[in-house]
Parts: sequence; structure tokens; C-alpha cells
Amino acid sequence: MRSRLLIVKEDINMKQAYIFDMDGTLFQTNRILGHALEDAFDFLRMNGRWTGETPLAEYQTIMGVSLPEVWQTLLPGHSDEERALVDRIFQDALIRHIEQGQGALYPGTEEVLAALQENGHALYIASNGWKVYLTAIVRQYALDRWLDGVYSIEDVASSQKSDLVAHILSHHGLKEAVVVGDRISDFQAAKVNRLPAVGCRFDFSNEAELEQADVIIDDLRELVQIDLKAVTK
Repeated sequence: MRSRLLIVKEDINMKQAYIFDMDGTLFQTNRILGHALEDAFDFLRMNGRWTGETPLAEYQTIMGVSLPEVWQTLLPGHSDEERALVDRIFQDALIRHIEQGQGALYPGTEEVLAALQENGHALYIASNGWKVYLTAIVRQYALDRWLDGVYSIEDVASSQKSDLVAHILSHHGLKEAVVVGDRISDFQAAKVNRLPAVGCRFDFSNEAELEQADVIIDDLRELVQIDLKAVTK
């Protein structure tokens, strides 16, 4: 664990909220991503709309952006209608693989969420994923036992995660919060909202992007060992 923090004792009456990303932070999306993407591009190949391999590696490099941006990147020559159709096929495949038990939470996720909740912290999800997808993960692993709110990029008019985090802060009247994620969109959302950011060096993380975080962890269980009350870069 690498930290650039000024550590101080937390005021028990001013508990920070934790705003978590979902993909690549709590949920091991890498376990189902390739299968679901293959399903979507098989559809395109069967209809003569794609040749060659499924662009999994390209998708992995842009993990963390909204799905409309994903399809604009992967399918630049396709129409908006076709991208929307591929998105539905992809989402259906993701949910099917989740419900079949092929995904997984990162080690320690349930333990960490339970410990944070027990210590009086409010816990939220801020994700660029669609609501139906997030609902499937929450339901599969009963994450609502610990979460105080699950928010999708669909909850704000823009496609910016910074606006989604701002929405959570405003809606719940939060004064103290920490953003926990693995990609630049998470760290930028923290910076715009003047919040500390914890970077997770997990499957989809990028070392250059992690430099924007205030703390970098290699295991989610390290989160409960850190006091993030006062963060300085």
C-alpha cells in the first residue's frame, strides 16, 4: 500500500461516507466481460456486420468510461441504432453470466463493507454502468445489506462521473466522503468534488491513472487500515 496522506485521528461524530465504483473495484468484471463481449460481437458477425476478432483488449484499455463511449470507440462505423442493439445484447449477456454465478466480488469485499458499515460509515455505489446491470450484481451478492444507495450514470443528465458523485453528495447531504475506484474517471470525479481518492490496483487499473489517486491499495482489505479523514496531496 502506498500513501501520500497526512494521517489524523477521525472525529467519531464526522464519519466519512465511501463512494465506490463497481466494475474493477468491488466486482470482478474481468470474469464475465470477455464472454459477454463475445456474445455481442457474435451477433454482429452472424449478421455480416463485423469481421475479425472481438476487441476485448481495446475494451479493457477504456474500462471506466460510459457504455455509449465504449460503443463509439469499438464501433465507430456503425449507426447509433446498431450500437444501441449491441448494447442491449451485451447487457443481457452480462446479466445472464452474473446470474449463472460466473462473476465474483473481489476478495474481502463483503468483509470490508460490513466493517465500514459497523463503524458508522455510509456506503454508496457510483458507476458508469446501467441500472439493470448494477441491480443484477447487488441482487446476486445481496450487497444491499450494506449499501445506502446505488447510483448509475443514468441518474444524471451528463455522462460525467463527477456529476454523478456530486449528485450523491447533494442528495444525501454528505460533507465528508471518499471515492474508491480503479480508473481515471473515479479520480477525476473525486478531484472535481474536492474529495480524497483511493485507487485500487486491480485488473483494469492503469499505473499512470493511479498516480492521480491519493492512496493506492493492492487489496480491498487495506481500505479499513487507512484513516482518510484529512487528505493532502
